[in-house]
Amino acid sequence: MITPRRPASAPDPAPRPTLADATKGRILFGGDYNPEQWPEETWHEDARLMREAGVNSVTLGVFSWSTLEPRPGERNFAWLDTLMDLMHANGIGVVLATPTSSPPPWLGRLHPDTLPVTEDGRTEWWGGRQHFSHSSATYRHHAAAITEALAARYAAHPALTMWHINNEYCTFDHGDEAAAAFRLWLRNRYGTLDALNSAWGTAFWSQGYDTWDGILPPRTPHYLKNPTQVLDFRRFTSDALLECYLAERDIVTRHTPHIPVTTNFMPLWIGQDAWRWAQEEDVVSVDLYPDPRDPLGAQQAALVQDLTRSQAKGPWMLMEQAAGPVNWRGVNHPKPRGLNRLWSLQAVARGADAVCYFQWRQSRQGAEKFHSGMVSHAGEQGRTYAEVRQLGAELPALAPHLAPPQPAQVAVLHDWHSWWAGAQDARPSARVDLPDVLRAWHRALWEEHLTTDFAHPEHDLSAYPLVVAPQLYLLTDAAIDNLLAYVRGGGTLVCGFFTGAADEDDRIRPGGMDARLRALFGIRTLHEWWPLDAGETVECEGFKGTLWSEELEPEPGTDHIPYKGGELDTLPAILHRDRAWYVSTLPEPPALRALLARIATEAGVRPPLDGLPDGVEAVRRGELLFLLNHNRDSVTVHVPPDHHDVLTGTPTTGELTLARHGVAVLKP
Repeated sequence: MITPRRPASAPDPAPRPTLADATKGRILFGGDYNPEQWPEETWHEDARLMREAGVNSVTLGVFSWSTLEPRPGERNFAWLDTLMDLMHANGIGVVLATPTSSPPPWLGRLHPDTLPVTEDGRTEWWGGRQHFSHSSATYRHHAAAITEALAARYAAHPALTMWHINNEYCTFDHGDEAAAAFRLWLRNRYGTLDALNSAWGTAFWSQGYDTWDGILPPRTPHYLKNPTQVLDFRRFTSDALLECYLAERDIVTRHTPHIPVTTNFMPLWIGQDAWRWAQEEDVVSVDLYPDPRDPLGAQQAALVQDLTRSQAKGPWMLMEQAAGPVNWRGVNHPKPRGLNRLWSLQAVARGADAVCYFQWRQSRQGAEKFHSGMVSHAGEQGRTYAEVRQLGAELPALAPHLAPPQPAQVAVLHDWHSWWAGAQDARPSARVDLPDVLRAWHRALWEEHLTTDFAHPEHDLSAYPLVVAPQLYLLTDAAIDNLLAYVRGGGTLVCGFFTGAADEDDRIRPGGMDARLRALFGIRTLHEWWPLDAGETVECEGFKGTLWSEELEPEPGTDHIPYKGGELDTLPAILHRDRAWYVSTLPEPPALRALLARIATEAGVRPPLDGLPDGVEAVRRGELLFLLNHNRDSVTVHVPPDHHDVLTGTPTTGELTLARHGVAVLKP
């Protein structure tokens, strides 16, 4: 089971290193480098191109286990020795990865217990990546051995700046060893079978357990699965993967206590409780791949950047992005001129102190040969490399002026456990997808030029004038008490539909919503949830609602905006009592934007710059004001005088023209 980094009674250890220990006043710029795919003569060509592009950091070894250990126990470090020395000689730091996300074929062949099993009993074989069982003792033994060997060999190497553990932890396993680990996890959580049977509601459908050995992962049933069993298996899987991370992290930390450690999150991925994981990382990092053809791609990026910055509680690392097209969409569009620079600087504006890519050189073979690299198939003459080189020349001009990102005025609440509970079968609507709801609410704030932090509903929220909870289906008692205390303390709270319906065991609260929340919002009775079909809307006074609606009876004297017509005619769509708001539908984007803009203004929240055109993002980071034009045409922006653009040195005169996908970074 997961143990804390130190016992509660232990003395305070030395402070852990941070991203600043790797950046040393710079913005890290580079990406995953996979030289084992190329002949050695290419390595020296790569070093030259990296210098010319301003690359100061590369990640080595992410997918190199079979090269490092071609046969069990046989080590081949000569090539990596050469690369570490070559990078150091060219002034390039190395983020050294443990290669444990992609075990070599011999491991699965000799030890099939290391392979994950799907919920319907199929084995996932080698030949791809992430083919490991997080609960396999054999896998963990071999992962620890290769990690130990790497840490011992390179602990003192001057090129080493950071450790990168595994890659994109995302493996599920329903096999027998995972089942045994799941049972142990449950015994530690509940203590007794009576407590488990109560939490899981096993009286329903005759599911009561009389022995721990009878409990399995939620494998494919004849009909619906037990929802709380599924919820606990989600919790267990996140914890089991975290145990794998912690085991490798502790090995490298023992050898190099001064070197920071990270592993890369996937954006808003369902499989990890990233609040919990971030507590165990010295550097919080993320991989970010918005679709360049998505008109809201920049907003999706901003959401992930805000979430990652909030997890990091400060500067963070953009571990992966694409310099051009990816390879995994149905149609993989390249980035138009300027978009790579724009989105990279957007990340810096929102707190990134490292801007990196997958990968350095585009592969000629393998499953990702059509995924772009900083050096594309066109080579150094290609547009991609030219734009990378331009960005690499600009980042050093920004670095001396970067301050730690300051807290935002608005917090968006998100909890993985609530997501896990709500994203199951047999709910009122399969059309409700929490990430889509989060994006809709974040979009409304983003389009109003309001930067947001993310927070867990049990976090201290007192510093935020405005807190929004797009949807929190599951809320613990501690979270509810925290929200009530926040409002009593003078904060403004806005909650979306289907919030507070269940407790931490996914048990529906009496009345369909916690009574304390109903009192907060002025709801006497929640009669029914009325989800909407695809394309269906519900008329409200002044706007249309989408996706969902609710039949609510308000307490006398509660301010509200009513539904108009239909079954819910005159009943409240939005309720407002003092500083607490409840929105029982998903307003169409302009209406949600207008509503949140009104509430933000009343709460004293203002954008960093007034009068901004749509599609222009303004973000403050310390004394820097980033202006980012996400439009495909140039725009003119009214800006404060007596500033200058850090990127060009040009002074401002009260008005500034931003080119298509243009960026200005203003400093007094």
